[in-house]
Amino acid sequence: MHSKHARQGGETDERLFGVAAWRESPHFTSAERAALDLAESGTRLADNPHGVPDEVFERAREEFDEATLTALVMLIAAINAWNRISVINRTVPGSHTPR
Repeated sequence: MHSKHARQGGETDERLFGVAAWRESPHFTSAERAALDLAESGTRLADNPHGVPDEVFERAREEFDEATLTALVMLIAAINAWNRISVINRTVPGSHTPR
């Protein structure tokens, strides 16, 4: 779903394919890397018994002002919620057609 919307918004295939290897990819800014790290850490909570590591949150705090960081955290939480709803409802991945 999001890759389809990103393409409509002008995002390149190179960057979209690079998300899977964002740590190794040269196509992301330091702010984007901080956002991706926060999103990954906030999504994979079961991997860390202490939640999001302090260094991940601090890196995001260095990159974003308070309002932007708050919006980012809310977006990460909302996307995680929608992903779980889709899994529970057995939504077929990739079935969304953007308008």
